Order: sequence, then C-alpha cells, then structure tokens
Amino acid sequence: MTIDTTTPPLNGVDREALSATINAVKATPARAQVSFTLGSAWLTGCHQRSVTGDVRQNGEVVASREATYTLESDEPAALLGTDKAASPGEYVLQALAGCYAVTFATNAAVRGIELSSLKLDMEVDFDLQGFLNVNDSVRPGAQEIRVKVHAESPNASAEQLQELTAAVQQRSPIRDTLANPVNVVTTLVK
Repeated sequence: MTIDTTTPPLNGVDREALSATINAVKATPARAQVSFTLGSAWLTGCHQRSVTGDVRQNGEVVASREATYTLESDEPAALLGTDKAASPGEYVLQALAGCYAVTFATNAAVRGIELSSLKLDMEVDFDLQGFLNVNDSVRPGAQEIRVKVHAESPNASAEQLQELTAAVQQRSPIRDTLANPVNVVTTLVK
C-alpha cells in the first residue's frame, strides 16, 4: 500500500503518521496487538458507570494515553431503566459508528479520496424474549444491525465511494467483532 505522504492531512488523517504506523506493523507485527481496558460499577437498577483504563500495545501500557473517560449507561423507562444515559444497545451502535468513521477516514486517505461529508443512519433490533427468559429459542443478542451510509466527496465517483464502503465493511474491527463469533470470557472474582 502506497500512501502519498508529501501532502497535508486528508480527512483529518496524518498520512505520514498512517504510513509510519503501517510500516512499523509490517516490520514488527507484534505492534498490531492492542488491548483496551475499562472498569465498570453498577449504580442501581439498569444504571452503571464505567471508566476507561489503560491501552496496551504489544503488552506494554501506552504511556502517551493519559486521559480517561467516564461512560454511563441506562435503559429507557419502557425497558425498566430511568433513562439517565444512553442504553447499551445505543453504545453498540456508537461503537460501530466510531469505528466506521475511523475506517472511512483512513481508508479514504489511503485512496486519496477527500470526504466532504460522512453521515451514518443506524438501527439495531433486539427481541427481548431471550433476555427475559420467555423463549429459549430466541437469542438475547441483536437480531440485525442496519447502517445507511451517506458519504460525499468532491473528488470521488459514486463507484469509488461504493468501493470505499465495501472496504470499510471488510476492515472495520468493530463490525468484524459484531459480525463474527468472538470469545467472551466472564469470570467471577471473589
């Protein structure tokens, strides 16, 4: 993959840094191993609060990441919550939206495509019968996620934007996580 690093950032992406990152991972594949951490505490009912923790690359804490972020979730009153924060289902969509934004911006920059606008309309469907233990044949997870992409570019054709959208579907880590089985290990710590 060749990236034009002689021009200024494109889509807010520093192409020189992107190229350096790609080359560093090619030279040392272990640098591609990244772990995110989060601590969470239940408050009451459906309300919980989390704080982001360390980011590790190749097993080492990324020292330049000094900030932490507080995230809260709750459910709407119709779903037994107090509506004090976004729901976990909305966070799933936010995680996918955030990852799509990163993946669109970087993949467009690699292709020399200038994005003038990127908007995502997203929906996720759940059937609560599985969660509520009403019907064991219904899985408690999402039934379907739909994303409508509205991308505009002054220098790319509709065909190029379609190819970019297809590349984003293939390369988005969060989409891949949602679309394919992943080990989730849950351990009670006493």
